[in-house]
Amino acid sequence: MNPHPQAAPSEAPAAPDALGTCAARARSAELERLITEDPGRFRILTGDRPTGRLHLGHYFGTLHNRVRLQNLGVELFVIIADYQVLTDRDVADDLRSHVDELILDHLAIGVDPERSTIFTHSAVPALNQLMLPFLSLVSVAELNRNPTVKDEIAHSRQSAVSGLMFTYPVHQAADILFCKANLVPVGQDQLPHLEVTRAIARRFNDRYGRGTSVFPRPEALLSEVPLLLGTDGTKMSKSRGNSVVLAADADETARLLKGAKTDSERHITYDPATRPEVSSLLLLAALCQGRTPEEVAAGIGAAGSAALKKTVTEAVNEYLAPIRARRAEYARDRGELRRILRAGNERANAVADATLAEVRAAMSGDY
Repeated sequence: MNPHPQAAPSEAPAAPDALGTCAARARSAELERLITEDPGRFRILTGDRPTGRLHLGHYFGTLHNRVRLQNLGVELFVIIADYQVLTDRDVADDLRSHVDELILDHLAIGVDPERSTIFTHSAVPALNQLMLPFLSLVSVAELNRNPTVKDEIAHSRQSAVSGLMFTYPVHQAADILFCKANLVPVGQDQLPHLEVTRAIARRFNDRYGRGTSVFPRPEALLSEVPLLLGTDGTKMSKSRGNSVVLAADADETARLLKGAKTDSERHITYDPATRPEVSSLLLLAALCQGRTPEEVAAGIGAAGSAALKKTVTEAVNEYLAPIRARRAEYARDRGELRRILRAGNERANAVADATLAEVRAAMSGDY
């Protein structure tokens, strides 16, 4: 082992500014066109941490887009990032149950295990071995000033911030690059993480590639994420108890939406700036019905918040009915869940082993 490894390059991955975000949106529109023309050229890595049940905010924010891309013909890898649970928690509570719930949610919404790969982070050792060479390609200062890391630290549930927290962007880079994903669906706030991944890919290729590209530089696929508030009027979140989870039955959904915060004005209008809670409910109904929020509001008019909640409840329950039916069917056979996960883990391991072998060869470590 070289006791004096080469220092990490001094240039930092740039945080996206307003101009950078505009460029990312323009590029995303171009990528959507390219996906339609030739979906087979793209491989996507996406996923979730198993920290609780997924809710309607997750569904309309990211989950339905995964199914859309899969159905277009894009190769989809869905990571259940169980190791990453420890980045902001002292322990990973009820992990097995949360993993099962994530698998059920993905199967219920239409992720097809025959066309897409669902796997757990901890089951792919070669993926995690990529962390070591990748960490040598970034500086402590770069990790320390990453805005997403700062936000994670600010909201950490740990008694003290662990070293894993600072390596979180590099961990995600390994998740993306192990399968050589060239497209990553992200929200605007996740662009800094992807810039770290792109920097690592570039630096590895420059240092070890010998004129070839071992890793692609994955691009961001930005989409408009609807802002759905929780039933208390704040951001919908697993931990705040203010969400409608995909696993909820019709009665529970009705109870939760009946208690949703609105306002005192009787006439229902769509005005996100001054009436955020009412507007969020209108948007939810509109997403479920394939209409605009303004159209939903016009149909309710002066009938008040009770009519609004009734409209939203009926729309959500009708929309979720086939998803709930598929979920119940899969939930009856836990053995099938294990089989699907084993098959996904085997596929991910084969890909990760091949990538790690290529990395070792590039680093002259294939001895």
